[in-house]
Amino acid sequence: MTKFSDFANTLKASDIAELLELTEKPEVISFAGGLPAPELFPIEEMKQVDQAIYEKEGRKAVQYGTTEGYVPLREEIAKRMKKSFFVDCEAKDIVITTGSQQGLFILSQILVNKDETIAMESPSYMGAIMAFNPVRPNYIEVPTDDKGIIPEELDKILATDKSVRMIYVIPEFQNPTGITWPVERRKAFMDVINKYDVVVVEDDPYGEIRYDIEKLPSLKSMDTQGKVVFLGSFSKIFMPGLRLGWTIANPEIIDKFVKFKQAVDLGTSTFGQRQAAYYCQMFDMDAHIKEINALYAKRRDLMCESMKKYFPEECKFTYPQGGLFTWVTLPEGMDAKELMPKCLAKDVAYVPGGIFYPNGGNGNHFRLNYSNMPEDRIVEGIKRLGEVLKEELSK
Repeated sequence: MTKFSDFANTLKASDIAELLELTEKPEVISFAGGLPAPELFPIEEMKQVDQAIYEKEGRKAVQYGTTEGYVPLREEIAKRMKKSFFVDCEAKDIVITTGSQQGLFILSQILVNKDETIAMESPSYMGAIMAFNPVRPNYIEVPTDDKGIIPEELDKILATDKSVRMIYVIPEFQNPTGITWPVERRKAFMDVINKYDVVVVEDDPYGEIRYDIEKLPSLKSMDTQGKVVFLGSFSKIFMPGLRLGWTIANPEIIDKFVKFKQAVDLGTSTFGQRQAAYYCQMFDMDAHIKEINALYAKRRDLMCESMKKYFPEECKFTYPQGGLFTWVTLPEGMDAKELMPKCLAKDVAYVPGGIFYPNGGNGNHFRLNYSNMPEDRIVEGIKRLGEVLKEELSK
């Protein structure tokens, strides 16, 4: 029998994962995954991109590259960071990662020791919790409201718990709630951070997927002490299968980050990096994102209108100004995880809310994704969910 590490022995398939496997059936209307709309992937343009890469660079395009990443892509990212996130940076400040998920994993490995503490919003992105778990940290859930993390509560935590090494936040269209921090909240958060010896990981995969709100300054743009690490991604604005993200940090963190990444994968796909860079050079990324936003805003509106029509009044939901998700709150005592088999029996699925809390609990929530399903299936899926919820509340 194979002997595994102590951590490997803690790994197990969750009952949630087993339930979500059922959502792969074509008849299931799944609002579970955070998937972009595939009909918007620029396939025809990418045929031209691939041809241009081979004509210009030939075999060099598929040779090993540097761990830091393809310089022209990092230069394109630096331009976007200034334009969309108000961050002044250069290629040397940026490391290309195999999705921003890799950035989460590496940062936890180089910043946090076993039994030290990671503070995060409550609730927060379940993929981040998965990425951080190998370090075996403790988690502190910082209370939030409809404007994001509550700075006063974070201040109390940092003043009393000196084991907090890293704070993980999603200020823009948060996963899973869809909430965006207003500028005043961001400033108050940074005022707290500047008092303590901690690193902030600002995860922003959704910042350019915005519908009804002007661009807001990122935390990184407010960072005067080099405490904020910014994670970005091409997955939601381009094509997720390329697995391209980026990390921006101070030189000290970048140095350790690159050394760790070398041990993990040597470097991210050199051809994939060129595909993204050439697309930015040959086509209009802003126009592409505008097309994405128009479709997603339409689908968000349709989902929210359908929930108003078909959900019981006791069920509440967020109306996100961007991103991919809305967050549903059920009456106290209802458990979204227990309801899921009943919903799957009607061929509709969501993600139960409990898995977004690192310390568990809070079962009366679930997350819905509106970006991936066509309009008719959004309406039908919400109608089916409403039937289950009404039936449950009538008991």
